[in-house]
Amino acid sequence: MPYISIECGALAKEQKAELIRQLTATAAEVTNIPAGFFTVTIKELPDENFGIGGRDIGESKAEYMARGK
Repeated sequence: MPYISIECGALAKEQKAELIRQLTATAAEVTNIPAGFFTVTIKELPDENFGIGGRDIGESKAEYMARGK
């Protein structure tokens, strides 16, 4: 059985459902394996567990939000 795993920050329930749906549909289309064979897991990690450019992602998000997106 194909297995898809993704690590990301916190997501809303609706976001998780859509991510699972789209990942499964795309993988099934590309591989020609029926969608029912796929397993998807989402591992949510706190922002302080991610670092980009020497800073945790929480700092980057705060800067982004302060600029008004």
